Amino acid sequence: MECDSSCDLTHLSEELTVKIEEKLKLSHKEDGNSDITLRPLDLTDVDDFMEWFADDNVSKFCSWDTFTSKEDAMNYVTDVAIPHPWFQAICLNGKPVGSISVSPFHGTDRCRGELGYVLASKYWGKGIATKAVKMAAAAIFIEWPHLERLEAVVDVENPGSQRVLEKAGFTKEGVLRKYYLLKGRPRDIVMFSLLSTDPQVNYFM
Repeated sequence: MECDSSCDLTHLSEELTVKIEEKLKLSHKEDGNSDITLRPLDLTDVDDFMEWFADDNVSKFCSWDTFTSKEDAMNYVTDVAIPHPWFQAICLNGKPVGSISVSPFHGTDRCRGELGYVLASKYWGKGIATKAVKMAAAAIFIEWPHLERLEAVVDVENPGSQRVLEKAGFTKEGVLRKYYLLKGRPRDIVMFSLLSTDPQVNYFM
């Protein structure tokens, strides 16, 4: 059957809609058993949320201090996580075990976004963060079509997080000295990036 240009456009639109819906599900099977998904964080997750935000091992390289009360965690979810432009819980078999976010830049820098992620320490080394980063990257380049570059900054003394980004296909661009203050101290960071045109982005999809 012949199809005119309007039919072709409709078909392409349907394909794009399906692709976006698939990415919004953000599921990935690990070892055939574990289901890794991303979804918005809400107040019902606060007890799980405390598992990583109350962990000194997790907060060591983060801008925030370790949470000491459930009330502080609830305020964070309400004031930061829920209104954030792109903030998701990393779930393992439906249970939140960490979080991942993309923060947009504005004005002439709006082509960039900054990736951030945390994972409860007992889940480190299992490939969960790497899979979550891949899924977030695939989703964000679809949801934010203006985005050209996704970048992440990692403390030079945090090799675990650097390995996550390397395994997720990010390019290590170099070390920026005294780039930001961490707990009041200037720190050197490693800059990583992934471009919308990088071939591995299509592989994620």
